[in-house]
Amino acid sequence: MTEESAVLIDGPWTHRTVSAAGTRFHIAEAGEGPLVLLLHGFPQFWWSWHGQLTALAEAGYRAVAVDLRGYGASDKPPRGYDLITLASDAAGLIRALGEAEAAVVGHAAGGMLGWTMAVYFPRTVRRLAVLSTPHPRRLRAAMATRDQGWAGRHLFGFQLPVLPERRLVADDAQQVADMLRAWSRPGWPDPETERRCRDAFRIPGVAHCALEYHRWLFRSQARPDGRRYMRRMRRPVAVPTLHIHGSLDPVALPETARGSGRYVEAPYRWRMIEGAGHFPHQERPEVFDPALIGWLADSEPDSCTG
Repeated sequence: MTEESAVLIDGPWTHRTVSAAGTRFHIAEAGEGPLVLLLHGFPQFWWSWHGQLTALAEAGYRAVAVDLRGYGASDKPPRGYDLITLASDAAGLIRALGEAEAAVVGHAAGGMLGWTMAVYFPRTVRRLAVLSTPHPRRLRAAMATRDQGWAGRHLFGFQLPVLPERRLVADDAQQVADMLRAWSRPGWPDPETERRCRDAFRIPGVAHCALEYHRWLFRSQARPDGRRYMRRMRRPVAVPTLHIHGSLDPVALPETARGSGRYVEAPYRWRMIEGAGHFPHQERPEVFDPALIGWLADSEPDSCTG
């Protein structure tokens, strides 16, 4: 097993712990200016945004990358892995950071939190950027199709008790490395990224907590809480939204994500990054960073499909 200190990686950022709604969150922070909150996906942790922390700080923003509930050096409580609680975590974190609102940037599971925040806690979201993440209602509908159902087949395997956790951490978290490699463009990840993600998942409790996200998303579909959530998510997103997707994403298929704009009534910008898989911000930062920073700086982010 690995100690939580493994995620306290040195760099041009500051590590600290912030409490929100009774839960302690580890963050890495860089820069000064308007707040940009960065929410990671699976199977990763705050460090997936280390390149963007630097780029955003240099562009005049206060960038904060958080270890989500159950990950890294944040608390790992036994409950609270539904999207409403997780979105409440992020909204509370914005307030704990001394701000009323933030530009929220979420990848994969973090993007699901972003979509949820924009509906449940709209006053905390100034702008929304989602990566590799269809709108939750769009994803639910697409999972019934052959192509997206097969692409998301790992969700079914994660529903088993105990065994998926053991597989994730077995052989020095080899499955984490396998998923990173299978879900990205050829030649990625680099050795450092792979090593850091493997270490992060060997922290006690992380594998179980990370899988609880997927279990709630799957199991809640037939329960009252899941039905209430999906009804609420019919409400349109009312903040400017940037939707970025890798053309090679084998997990959330581009054709699944493309239908998400129907749930946004504000300016919606779709951007496909060619040659990127499920991790476009890490696989092709030279394309992703200018797209994000340019959109954040655009005072009139009109809809476009570039």
